[in-house]
Amino acid sequence: MHEWALADGILHTALEYGEKHNAKKITRITVVLGELQDVEEEIVKFALEQMKEGTLAEGAKIDFEEEKAIFRCRNCGYRWELKDVSSKLDSDIREDIHFVPEVVHAFLECPKCGSRDFEVVQGRGVYIKEIVVEN
Repeated sequence: MHEWALADGILHTALEYGEKHNAKKITRITVVLGELQDVEEEIVKFALEQMKEGTLAEGAKIDFEEEKAIFRCRNCGYRWELKDVSSKLDSDIREDIHFVPEVVHAFLECPKCGSRDFEVVQGRGVYIKEIVVEN
């Protein structure tokens, strides 16, 4: 259900953009999916395909890009990717992070110094990278 809500938000934003720019149609939407969010791309794509029927975005190509999750330790400055520590995450933990990415601090620590004081540099969330319109 989470993916359908994301698809609705993506389409709503694209349609607003198209209307604001007096577009005849939207030809392409590029969406970035942060790895930490663990969104099911196929479900979002299916939902968008269903929702865009009869709108300015009907027929638009939907492209997805994955953005790797990268962290930086505030204690020692070490940077690492989710894949470097993913063996510590079982499916229940991944689901928790999927819905509330901020909880990642409860489950991960810096692989170099063990600190839980780190920031998510990239790979969190879902955003629209590009909307291409035809006037």
